[in-house]
Amino acid sequence: MAFANWLKRHLVVIAGLLTLGYLLLPNVVVTVFSFNNPKGRFNYEWQQFSLDAWQDPCGVSGLCDSLTLSLQIAFWATLGATVLGTMIAFALVRYRFRARGPINSLIFLPMAMPEVVMAASLLTLFLNMGAQLGFWTILIAHIMFCLSFVVVAVKARVMSMDPRLEQAAQDLYAGPVQTFLRVTLPIAAPGIAAGALLAFALSFDDFIITNFNSGATVTFPMFVWGSAQRGTPVQINVVGTAMFLIAVLLVVASMVISSRRTKQKA
Repeated sequence: MAFANWLKRHLVVIAGLLTLGYLLLPNVVVTVFSFNNPKGRFNYEWQQFSLDAWQDPCGVSGLCDSLTLSLQIAFWATLGATVLGTMIAFALVRYRFRARGPINSLIFLPMAMPEVVMAASLLTLFLNMGAQLGFWTILIAHIMFCLSFVVVAVKARVMSMDPRLEQAAQDLYAGPVQTFLRVTLPIAAPGIAAGALLAFALSFDDFIITNFNSGATVTFPMFVWGSAQRGTPVQINVVGTAMFLIAVLLVVASMVISSRRTKQKA
């Protein structure tokens, strides 16, 4: 009876932990198989523990080149989408203009539209413009579909801001630029950071839109897809594990910094 009561009280927590474990299970499999030494071309069955892939992550031709290219595209796409998305979010929240309603609706269109439709539309646009498919077309396409996610994240933060804080800064003789840099931007920073991280993850991970608009350029997701047809090298698991660990470290670091700031304020 006591166990049943305890289970009822903690059912939601248990369900949440089980769901989280299920979501993280593929990452665990990728991590485990990054230490495998497969006998054949495919890294699907455990054979023998080995550190060879970790000692030589660039041992597969083209892997590190495609990874570097994906990181470059993700960085510039994040920068472009974050700057444009932040300005759009402030404009939609702070200003009233005729096209405000339609623009608010159009912002959600790339998020609701299937990627293959957007990829084909962008490809048609580039071909009609006579653009050479490659790095720049991928970058423009990534900025286009990441923009909506940044706008939504920043807009939610800006809407929750108290305008009296900016008015107080102006009452204390702060100019528009100083008010923005000292008051508005620090308050909006969590939403901007969330939008930037989301844009980076979406850009780095994208395959469908990239595949349509890449031409002969090969990004890391495209390299993984091509390798899966011929045989999956262990180095792909190594890169996946490293990216996962970096993401976890960033989240843990942000939580530690946030808790320290909360303690300092208290």
